[in-house]
Amino acid sequence: MPSFLDKAKEVIARNQDVLNALEELDRTGKLRKVNYKTRVAFTIDEELFNKFRAYCKENGINMSGKIESYIRKELKQVK
Repeated sequence: MPSFLDKAKEVIARNQDVLNALEELDRTGKLRKVNYKTRVAFTIDEELFNKFRAYCKENGINMSGKIESYIRKELKQVK
């Protein structure tokens, strides 16, 4: 059974972004968002991208949200 200290270290490691936001709140008096979106740039096959964009448009799907869900699914498979 892990000790309290081990469990605390695990929680801190898992929630470092939240702790950083709270430190900033303490320092500045302003609370920033914990989860920001980031713009990424990578190359993929143009035809594949055009088909995906058309598919999303036809079905009213947010492309970024769909790609995020694909990434989450892939990361779950890796674990």
